[in-house]
Amino acid sequence: MPDPTNDWPNALYDLLRANKITQFAYVPDAGHKVLIDRSLADPDAHAIPLTTEEEGVALLAGADLGGARGVLLMQSSGAGNCINLLSLTVGCRFPLLTLISMRGEFGEGNAWQFPMGQAVEPVLKAMGLVVLTCSAPEDVIPVVSNAITMSFQAGQAVAVLLSQRLIGAKKF
Repeated sequence: MPDPTNDWPNALYDLLRANKITQFAYVPDAGHKVLIDRSLADPDAHAIPLTTEEEGVALLAGADLGGARGVLLMQSSGAGNCINLLSLTVGCRFPLLTLISMRGEFGEGNAWQFPMGQAVEPVLKAMGLVVLTCSAPEDVIPVVSNAITMSFQAGQAVAVLLSQRLIGAKKF
């Protein structure tokens, strides 16, 4: 297994697969490049490209109904697209695990990313999601491991925010 402090994206993929996560719903994003690329290359995983992030909420509801586990990979700007669909997690009581690469925070150079980046956590909490944050490589495996437990054992909707401090700010 890769060293999670030096190669946290690969260690994260291994953790997800070790916890029987087989469906990777995503909108292309550089912050999730390793997870997307590995899921595309893994014959035992299903990488599902989405046209918009909210499709992933419905897709993962269906995965749960079919006995599968999945994860929704998105950027913070896409979280706003999901707000209405996230109400399904409360009404229908299905587990949801989402990993969100953050924008509009530490080191951001694009002013358009700030409004949603700053709104993600309070909006997700208002929709009933448990929100956890990873800001350093050593946070990733323990935080996501606990998020997996909270989501799939306790049936909660859980969002893990991958801070720009962790993934790095995009350079323009």
